[in-house]
Amino acid sequence: MSLRLEGVAKRYGSVVAVDGVSLELPPATTLALLGPSGCGKSTLLRLIAGLEAPDAGTVALDGVDLAATPPAKRRFGMVFQDYALFPYLDVAGNVAFGLVEARVPAQRRAARVADLLELVGLAGFERRKVDELSGGQRQRVALARALAPEPRLLLLDEPLSNLDAKLREALKFELRGILAGLPTGAVYVTHDQGEAFTVADRVALMREGRIVQVGEGEELIARPANAWAARFLGHDNVFEGAEARRLPLGTDAALLRADLTRLVDLQAGAIAATVTGAVREGLEWRLSLAVPAWGVTVAWRGFERELLPEPPAPGRRYGLQVPAAAWQALEGDA
Repeated sequence: MSLRLEGVAKRYGSVVAVDGVSLELPPATTLALLGPSGCGKSTLLRLIAGLEAPDAGTVALDGVDLAATPPAKRRFGMVFQDYALFPYLDVAGNVAFGLVEARVPAQRRAARVADLLELVGLAGFERRKVDELSGGQRQRVALARALAPEPRLLLLDEPLSNLDAKLREALKFELRGILAGLPTGAVYVTHDQGEAFTVADRVALMREGRIVQVGEGEELIARPANAWAARFLGHDNVFEGAEARRLPLGTDAALLRADLTRLVDLQAGAIAATVTGAVREGLEWRLSLAVPAWGVTVAWRGFERELLPEPPAPGRRYGLQVPAAAWQALEGDA
């Protein structure tokens, strides 16, 4: 089923939480709403779910406006960051909750619960109490419960944010596999770009209630829409104003993709660069490089093998190889 938003807006007093958002989610596609805290992504999810009513615009599923459809009738599954499990029910009871409400016969309920626990990697946990589970296991139960009634759309609000970094890293790949195998579409809210790019087929980048850019993760990284998007997506070398105009593109805003540059010994065709700062970050080095020809300092990240025969130190000179593809003109930070 396809989800379509047209000009959706929501205000809370003088605060504009969602500002004229239009989006389309094709069937069996996972869309991530990505942005910083307070950008409106969770409010937008609540508007889709029907937990909030928009002040303007429409939310439609397969062309049917959902304005008059209450949340319970929309048949959407929801997964929250705090799990929202029922502590008085065991794992099977939690997963089966929506099926019981729908009066699904016991035999069919049991089969559905077994299938879903297998899907989320919790086969054999049926009789466990939820307070005996780890955070990752609880979130898997929450996902299975949301999927049990075969929802028309799955909505996930920061589902991994309460987990530690190592567990988040593992679960996001598992979530990708689970969501990719579902017949239903999903909308996934997160502030973590790595999570969004791993889990989702498409990403909608939000800022201050508006959609800045929509596309596949690789597309957003390779071609950010503007200077703000480039910085948010992790690019270090974003230049604006006088600095940008001194660079080869000569535009008012520019991006130098450090991941496409190389450090070499000084040689013809390379730009002279001098190390002004060197910090080791785990297995990588992060260098600050003064580039006199451009009158700017650029950031570079890489492994020690690229810096041999000796570790970098302030004052050391390199040649910076910059292919044409590393440069991108940007819109300024509006």
